[in-house]
Amino acid sequence: MKRKLLCGLLAAAALCLPVQAARPAALQVDGELLNTSVHVVNGASYVPLRDLLEALGDWTVWWDGSAARAVSEDASLSADPGGGALTVNGSRYPCTVSVVEGRTYVPLRLTMEALGGSVQWDPWLGGAAVTSPGAEHNAADFYWLSRIIHAESGSEALEGQIAVGNVVLNRVASGDFPDSIPEVIFDDENGVQFEPAANGTLLNEPTELSREAARRALSGENTAGDALYFFAPALSQGTWIASSRTYQQTIGCHRFYQ
Repeated sequence: MKRKLLCGLLAAAALCLPVQAARPAALQVDGELLNTSVHVVNGASYVPLRDLLEALGDWTVWWDGSAARAVSEDASLSADPGGGALTVNGSRYPCTVSVVEGRTYVPLRLTMEALGGSVQWDPWLGGAAVTSPGAEHNAADFYWLSRIIHAESGSEALEGQIAVGNVVLNRVASGDFPDSIPEVIFDDENGVQFEPAANGTLLNEPTELSREAARRALSGENTAGDALYFFAPALSQGTWIASSRTYQQTIGCHRFYQ
């Protein structure tokens, strides 16, 4: 009897481990920022299972009295706090599973990799970027590209918004700029490159048109050629760009330069 009681107390204590001394973090899935509680403990992110799976789409989640269970069209999953394991499609992964205030928390990276997706830490987001299984584009790339497009050209037609995305991607491909989309957008080595990264408008939620422009740019559609710079004469004189770079074309209210 004492042994059973001790085991029960140890199990109850284990349920609380992930959120003790935890710090909150952001979470986005395929470019969509989730309004959920993510906890980081010793470098590992723990997320509410239901919120994660609902963001992935097409999952049914329930609690059977001892474990959280979920099924989709082609996968099954269970998260067992008492057994300390996550089981995905019959494969068992020992890990810490917690129930806190009625929510089942699971380790994010382990869960996503078991499902065939991926996770990366995004320092500019201050949290994790989840790319779902079969997603067309990397979640961090899509998240930031859609936001810079919206912030710089949200009032433009699709052609002009794609062109802004092209400039960012052209910089990533150039040896004169950083090697990733977020690094290009937040680059300030020679002064702020994109004003929205400094004034906070980069964090505004993009419209569906801006998201579509990001998808098209990431898929290879190009309306800006090999332009590396742009500015809107109505908002900026663009003195350095106009005097030192080669003019290419005007799309909407922006002038593009090589």
